[in-house]
Amino acid sequence: MSERKPTIVLVHGLWLTPRSWEGWKARFEQRGHEVLAPAWPRMEGEVEEIRRNPSVLNGLGVTEVVDHYARIIRALPAPPIIMGHSFGGLVTELLVDRGLGAAGVGISPAQIKGVLRLPPAQIRTVFPVLSNPANKNKAFSLLPKQFHYSFTNTLMSDDEAKAAYERYAVPGPCRVLFQAGLANFTPHAATALNLHKDDRPPLLVIGNTADHTVPASVSKAAAKLLARSKAVVEYQEYKGRPHFTAGAPGWEEVADHALGWAVRHTRERGIP
Repeated sequence: MSERKPTIVLVHGLWLTPRSWEGWKARFEQRGHEVLAPAWPRMEGEVEEIRRNPSVLNGLGVTEVVDHYARIIRALPAPPIIMGHSFGGLVTELLVDRGLGAAGVGISPAQIKGVLRLPPAQIRTVFPVLSNPANKNKAFSLLPKQFHYSFTNTLMSDDEAKAAYERYAVPGPCRVLFQAGLANFTPHAATALNLHKDDRPPLLVIGNTADHTVPASVSKAAAKLLARSKAVVEYQEYKGRPHFTAGAPGWEEVADHALGWAVRHTRERGIP
């Protein structure tokens, strides 16, 4: 009998949908894993449908997103590997903080409370949203030039960047950005977790040096904070890669490393 392989749950980021995981999902399934890539709540449907009616995302916040994935994970027969990108990486960190999952991988995760770094490139990415308080409970769409700067700034030609925008970009709920951006000034912030939780499942944080949306220094700072506990936390950095980790050329190396790391730590915990 072949050895059972752990299920993988993929959590997409802001301004994206599960479609952004299409390459990773197929690659992991080819290796014998069951792979789930659920949408954020209220984001079920294809990219084109969400673009037509973004108002359903108005007011969607971090806790609602995390609770949504927690219900999915708790319904599974065994703890899965959780992988998340960008805001999905933050969701992954919050899920493992709840003790969920066999292992977690946060790829360019949005800031948890306590991360103080805010590099200029990141400010440029979020400024169109956070500069106007009236955006708080609305959905916001990046323009093609903004998406290119924030997601596909390197490793992709202009035509590839345009194709990525057309295929993957959707409006995103602004509330999650306000919650993350103001967390260090907010008691009981939605992005806060227990930095001293020793029984947290193993977590890999991945940073990318050419990332404008979540610069590598931000990812590294999060890993350093999370490593205050005795739980397993490791940091891996990729040079020259942009924020669009799941789709930019060379994504296979990142996917394979993330999978190998997570499977190894899952096995070490004795989880089937």
